[in-house]
Amino acid sequence: MTSSSNLCDVLVLGGGPAGSSIAAVLAEKGWHVELWEKDPHPRFHIGESLLPHTLPFLKQLGVLEEVERIGLQKFGAELVSPDHDEPVTLYFSGAMDKSQPYAFQVRRSEFDNILLQNCQRKGAQIHEGFEVTAVDFSDPSLAIVHGKNAQGIPISQQARFVVDATGRQTFLANQFHAKQRNPHHNSASVFGHFEGVVRHSEMDEGNITICWFDHGWFWIIPLPDGVTSVGMVCWPSYLKSRKDNLEEFFWQTVKSSLPMVDRMKKAKAIMPIVATGNYSYQSSVMTGSQFLLVGDAFAFVDPILSSGVHLALHSGIRGADVVDAYLQGHAQAEQKAKDFEATVKHGLKIYSWFIYRITQPAFRRLAMAPRNYFRIHEAISSVLSGDVFGTTPVKLRLFLFKGLYYLMVLLDLKANLGQYRRRKHAVEGEPVASGWSGH
Repeated sequence: MTSSSNLCDVLVLGGGPAGSSIAAVLAEKGWHVELWEKDPHPRFHIGESLLPHTLPFLKQLGVLEEVERIGLQKFGAELVSPDHDEPVTLYFSGAMDKSQPYAFQVRRSEFDNILLQNCQRKGAQIHEGFEVTAVDFSDPSLAIVHGKNAQGIPISQQARFVVDATGRQTFLANQFHAKQRNPHHNSASVFGHFEGVVRHSEMDEGNITICWFDHGWFWIIPLPDGVTSVGMVCWPSYLKSRKDNLEEFFWQTVKSSLPMVDRMKKAKAIMPIVATGNYSYQSSVMTGSQFLLVGDAFAFVDPILSSGVHLALHSGIRGADVVDAYLQGHAQAEQKAKDFEATVKHGLKIYSWFIYRITQPAFRRLAMAPRNYFRIHEAISSVLSGDVFGTTPVKLRLFLFKGLYYLMVLLDLKANLGQYRRRKHAVEGEPVASGWSGH
């Protein structure tokens, strides 16, 4: 283990869930780990809805009890469609793996801070206010990371290995010119925190709601203290079409959806309405003998399935084994890196298939079906639970779901083709006509 004050075994760039988890695991293995985080914690962040299969990761990190204390239990996801009279709730207990029947809604400022403090307790050295500006890999045995502290003073750090957990800043992907925009998907989010949002009762109080509308979908995420996170994900072209200020645009869109009006009729914003782009991307490079990209620093698809934290923790915890192998000079380190990359891409592929099709009429008809035909609800619930990396035999159910989806497309080809064209134009940034094509 390296001991020099200006030399560490691992330098982690970024203190979000991916960075703090990989730092915690590597420090626990005995490596000298330092972490740079440019923003002081706690900090505001969306992505407040955890998945059931995230909980074993939290238990492995030793923070599950802390998260339970700040979280509101959620037992499922409510789906609301303008083409259906009644909503459908898919409970996580209905997934193929029954061992993880619930998850939590959390304030990300509290959740992320728990993870960051945990990696510090395990021995990682945290440097808040430190921002990376360049990484020099010219020496094959030692990387030199350049940056600046909170006062703007230049700093540098030598490291045997560098982990990029900079999230959507995608620092190394940009430095390597490896960031590739996904031509099949992009979206924008408009969101805020509210008081007075109507909640469900008893065990359904903490459930996330996904409500489709003409140009995308809304989320409603109840938080533990009576505050609710509400946002809409829409095509960028719809956001560009606004003529009013952002707050008025948000409320006008809410008024276009009767189910949202019912939930938001007494709601009051407790923070400014915020907009952000959700441009989907993936780096063409993920691993090397001196670096690893984890979480959103490698790829981002869309927030709809609440997969961000789950993918971040998975890549952080599993990626630690890859870093450990390289540091030890393990003969199989390169193979471990390839296996890790394949696993991450497999999970992204599953989520991407659903995300690309979730606005299609055929998908909504299957998801909103009152009966569990061919156990397809189990397939959807398994994905919503985050069961995309384990040993649960979900592959057959997903295959059947996909087959039924394509059959439903053929049975209503006009509506599905029309929505496909609308989506394609919207992704390309072209204006699209209003009108829900889900009949």
